[in-house]
Amino acid sequence: MSFVAKAVLAGVLALGIGAGGVAYMNSDADSDVAKVATVPLTIKSANGTHAFQVESAKTEAEQARGLMFRTDLKPDGGMLFWPYPAKGGEPVAANFWMKNTPSPLDILYIRADGTIARIAENTVPFSEAPIPSGEPVGAVLELMGGRAAELGIAEGDLVTWDKAK
Repeated sequence: MSFVAKAVLAGVLALGIGAGGVAYMNSDADSDVAKVATVPLTIKSANGTHAFQVESAKTEAEQARGLMFRTDLKPDGGMLFWPYPAKGGEPVAANFWMKNTPSPLDILYIRADGTIARIAENTVPFSEAPIPSGEPVGAVLELMGGRAAELGIAEGDLVTWDKAK
């Protein structure tokens, strides 16, 4: 693990934000951070079904990296934190942040039944302010900032993905 990744993880834990702190480094040949697997994901909203191909952050390390330092976000991409937290188990209240994240994100907090509990829209890049879920959640989805509003995605909409992957 690189010095930056260790410092980020230490900062996440020191602030009490938890392993779900928004973070992820670009993956390239010179990086010691491996790219996480992708999974298809759909969101059923009032105006139709929206398909995404998202990275699946399942381990504590993947969730600690999240989308930090990323500038390569795609409209049909994102990152799914599942199970959240990585240790699995019962849904928990989540707090994310935008430290070292240069692009605004929409953070969708997902209940255990797959419905969206809360959407934090266009979060502020580089902010260390906690962004709470407001209730216990089983998963968290990050999309490009503004994407939820653009597609008409709202709280209560249903999010589905292959949980076996």
